[in-house]
Order: sequence, then C-alpha cells, then structure tokens
Amino acid sequence: MDTGVQGGTPRTQRVTAIVTVIVVVLVALALRPPFTAVAPLLERIQHDLGVSGTFSGVLTTLPVVCLGAFAFIAPKLRQRFGDERVLLGCLVVLLIGNSLRAFGSVATLLAGTVVVGAGIAVANVAVPGLIKRDFPHTVPVVTAVYTMCLTLGGAMAAAAVVPIGEALGSAWRAPLGLLAVPVLVALVISLVAVRGSAVAAPKPVSPGILWRSSLAWQVTFFMGLQSSLAYVVFGWLPTMLQSRGMSPELAGLALGVQAAIQAIGSMSIPVLCRRLRDQRGIIVVLALMLMAGFGGILLGPPSLAWPAVVVLGLAQGAAFGLALTLLGLRSPDSDTTTALSGMAQGGGYLIAAAGPLLIGLLHDLTDAWTVPLVLILACSAGWLACGLSVGRPVQVPSVIGRVTRN
Repeated sequence: MDTGVQGGTPRTQRVTAIVTVIVVVLVALALRPPFTAVAPLLERIQHDLGVSGTFSGVLTTLPVVCLGAFAFIAPKLRQRFGDERVLLGCLVVLLIGNSLRAFGSVATLLAGTVVVGAGIAVANVAVPGLIKRDFPHTVPVVTAVYTMCLTLGGAMAAAAVVPIGEALGSAWRAPLGLLAVPVLVALVISLVAVRGSAVAAPKPVSPGILWRSSLAWQVTFFMGLQSSLAYVVFGWLPTMLQSRGMSPELAGLALGVQAAIQAIGSMSIPVLCRRLRDQRGIIVVLALMLMAGFGGILLGPPSLAWPAVVVLGLAQGAAFGLALTLLGLRSPDSDTTTALSGMAQGGGYLIAAAGPLLIGLLHDLTDAWTVPLVLILACSAGWLACGLSVGRPVQVPSVIGRVTRN
C-alpha cells in the first residue's frame, strides 16, 4: 500500500503514516472545543461574573486575535523542535489553558483563553506542514480527515457543555475545565505514539521570501476572508435566524446542524482535488453557494431558512478544507508549507477578527441586516477574486532554496 510517506523501508513508511494520522486526529479533536464551548455558555458567564456585553465581545474575539498573533512563531518552533514535539507542546499548553479557565475569575478566564489561543494557533500552523512532510502525494485526503475531526470536535463540545454543566450543577466552570480531560487523553496517546521518533535535522530556510511572493499574499487573503465569513456564522447565525422569526432554540440547533454539515463539505475536497489540478472552478461554485446561503437566510422566506443553512454549511466546510489543502498544494516542500501556513493563518486570522465586529457594528448602526449582508457579499466576492489566483496549479517559492516559482 502506498501511504505517500517518503523515505525508509515500506514498513517504516507504514509506521510513520500511522503515527502521523494518530497525532493529526487527536490534535484536531482537541483544537476546536476551547472556542466552540464558550458560545453556549456565554450568557451564564456574563450573568455569573457580572460582566458587560463588551466583555463578552472581547471573550469571543480574543481567541481569533490569538490565532493570528501566535501563528507567526510556529515556523521557528518547528525548525527548532520538529513537528511532533511542537504538537505535543501545544497539547500541554492547551491542558494548562483549559485548566486555568476552570478557576472561574475574570482574570483566569481571560488568561486561559490567551493560553489556549496560543496553543491552537501554533498547532494550526504546524499540522499542514506535518501532513505535507509525511503525505506529499495525498495532501487533500489527509487534510480532509483533519478538517473533519476539527469540525466534529467543535460540534460535540458545543452540544455537550450545557448538559454537562446542568448535570454537575455548575454554570460554566466545570464544563470549561473538563475540556482538559480529552486534551490529557490526546497527550498521553500521542506521547506513546511518537515515542522514539527521530527529530529531523533543521534545514536552513529563508521564510522572508514568501513576503515578496504575490501568490503567498493571495493565499493569506484567501484564508483570511474565508475565516472571516466562518466567524460571522459562529457569532451571528442564531441572531440572524431569530430576526427572521425562528425561535432561539431552533436557531441554536441550526448553528449545530450547520457545524455538523461542514464535515460533509470538507470531505468533498479530496474527491474534487483528485479530479481537478486547477481548483478555480470549485472556488467559483463555493463562492456562489456562500452568497446563496447568506442571502437565503437574510432575504428569503422562512421556508428557505433551513435549506440555506444546509447550503451554507456545505460551502463553508468545503471552503475551509480547501483553504488548508491549498497550503500544501501550493508549496513545494514541508518547510515551505509550514512557513506559508504561518503567514496565511497569522495574517488571515487577524483579518478574520474584524469580520464579526464589523457585522455587529453595522447591525447596531442600521438596526437591520441589509448593510451587513452587503459586507458579507463583498467579502465573498473578494474571496472569489483571490481564489481565481490561488486556484491555479502553481507554487510559491521554496523557503529552502531560491526557487523562483510564482
């Protein structure tokens, strides 16, 4: 069986492939819950701590800012410690951050959020490089498994935290603290899986070359605009649906359904990328689906709400999976994938942080969804414009050498 892993005997390749998949799956399941678990508990946190709506806005925006700010250090950490050790370190950081938030004060809640944000940011950047290193010929397939586990982990946490809190008689501290348990399990299993793994000698790299690549900047904006639309959904979809007459309970359910459907969308990417070396056609279809989904929710009759939620979920899952897949497909080697991932996710998430804030501001100023929808459609059009460039089968320059491919 061809695992895609390069170097060593067939048996060594199979073992490496199995270890990598185990680590990728466990890390993916641990990355989304610290963020998705907060939204269902936000009202309880606000009431229990006596904080303002502004604090709630900071609490939901802070993780996205952390994803951008800490992503830039990931390539250097990977160069020094290697992929597996960096990911194990990220799990340790997540364990500490989740535990901090369980103490329940404003200070520990914010500090814990920054800590988990740092761990998730570095892991987000490191995983695409690991996939490119061990599965250079099957990047879309392994990335699809990764994105599916990301989505499922986040959806399960969002659905479970409220029932867990009610069962334990804890408004929010215990549910957030218990997120450390699956991280601990993932850490222990990953330690066993990678035990004895050799750390490759670092190669001299020049990541600065990407900052002079127009394609790398297009990938960054492609990632940023996609993430911005995703965080608009995370933060505002229930409110949008309620403004169209849906009950709060059904609106919350719709958010969960949309998140689950994203897993289906992300799994479609390997099939499409296997058939099409040029992804521009896929991006055009996804952009139209994004516009149709948002438009159906905000402009269509109530009967269109659920179909629009399904279309939006499929499009966003596929768009997220494609954005991560392109980090590998547009890079000639794993070192460049990690460097491009750091640039695209660092800059991209800083762009994404502005999306929910601008939507909220425009909605408050106009007391309607027309102007926010115009901004959403403009972001979708911008994502499409970037996609027409990054969808071409070309690669950024290698950070290892002075390869001029752009």
